Amino acid sequence: MAMVCHSPDASTGPIRRGFTLIELLVVMAIMATLLSIAAPRFVASIDRAKEAALRTNLRVLREAIDRHRADTGQLPDSLQRLAEARYLRAVPVDPVTESATTWVLLPHPDGKTGGVFDVRSGSVGLARDGSAFGSW
Repeated sequence: MAMVCHSPDASTGPIRRGFTLIELLVVMAIMATLLSIAAPRFVASIDRAKEAALRTNLRVLREAIDRHRADTGQLPDSLQRLAEARYLRAVPVDPVTESATTWVLLPHPDGKTGGVFDVRSGSVGLARDGSAFGSW
């Protein structure tokens, strides 16, 4: 929106102040360039944060399973059982699948001992290093 100011000399006419279309286009082009540089870094930082949160959640779950086994002498029946027994405040969310119900529960390798021996992510995706989230 242009402002109209009257010059002290009436012979020169009104002075218009504001931005021209070219100036606005230049500013928009600069903003688009900066955004195209920043957006990939932002997305990569979200991926790094999800991977770090997944590693932390897996560590916490595995430690809770180990503590339960050390205290009771048996493996927990489920992750919910760990929360009920106060080994966890709540079953954590898998940050990749964004759900607390997609954890893959692994039985003891001997095939005889019941309960949850290990836990993996239910995601079918790949991490930034190329490994599958489900193999962590």
